[in-house]
Amino acid sequence: MQWIDLYTATDPHPRRFDRLEAVRSYLKTVERLSEEAIARLLETGSVAPPLARRSYRLERPFLWS
Repeated sequence: MQWIDLYTATDPHPRRFDRLEAVRSYLKTVERLSEEAIARLLETGSVAPPLARRSYRLERPFLWS
């Protein structure tokens, strides 16, 4: 399974998701990011101020299950 890791600012411990829709839901409800910031993050893999309050980065490491 390929996981999607979301890193927030300088936190070395990512939140791990199995689907991009789960990432989108988390960013909208918990982090309360704008649709523009979410779209940028999902398109480019990162977003930072001023579009978002803090920086976010996505990575997709391969993990063997």
